[in-house]
Amino acid sequence: MTKEIKIDDNLIIGGEKFSIIAGPCAVESEEQMQYIAQFLNQLGIKIIRGGAFKPRTNPNSFQGLGFDGLKILKDIKDSYGFKVISEIMDPRDIEDAYRYVDIYQIGSRNMQNYSLLREIGKTDKPVLLKRGMSATINEWIKASEYISIEGNDKIILCERGIRTFENYTRNTLDLMSVPIMKSETKYPVLIDPSHGTGRRELVLPASKAALAIGADGLIIEIHPEPDKALSDGHQSLNFNEFKILVNKIKSMKKSLNIY
Repeated sequence: MTKEIKIDDNLIIGGEKFSIIAGPCAVESEEQMQYIAQFLNQLGIKIIRGGAFKPRTNPNSFQGLGFDGLKILKDIKDSYGFKVISEIMDPRDIEDAYRYVDIYQIGSRNMQNYSLLREIGKTDKPVLLKRGMSATINEWIKASEYISIEGNDKIILCERGIRTFENYTRNTLDLMSVPIMKSETKYPVLIDPSHGTGRRELVLPASKAALAIGADGLIIEIHPEPDKALSDGHQSLNFNEFKILVNKIKSMKKSLNIY
């Protein structure tokens, strides 16, 4: 059985649980996050995602609200009881971000930022380690060891697609990484179907495939108005699409005897 990563006394990722994490690609405003939080709370989602620091290919695109974004996430957490996951890009921000986040996220571009991995490894909070967009399985495993060697064994792996010659999808979602990583490591493996496909209409089928192949959960981007999102709107689900996904996954879990 996959290692259980304890988020708090009543919430774990891994083991025999299948978790759904959801939220916007980026924290854009207090109003946006309140709207999303109300919706997710009604669906029973326990962990909310939201980018405060956004590593973007184009330096002129929206880079996130930084610590102002983390403060908005903290207000949401305090109001609704969510646990918060957000990406940290700079080792210098780890300590200051500690009181805002419950799960540190290491993004694809930073999977081999060894200084960042080592510093995160010195903390006592869970870490979501995304696979690098061009990383091999072995490189991903070694990246996790940079964290664990510093003492933090609360690692959650996340497959988010890799770069191949195919350009119909944003990335090629490597679902076979799930059974491989679960046999090569003890850590739970989540699937990010939003980045993994980059196409809104493919998020649901990719999510179903993730559950069927044995993933421990999903991390999904949603937005009240995806076409107006400041980042990654093309791969974000609207509220109705996400509600359909949650219901489909619940039906599949019941059929497969998964909690």
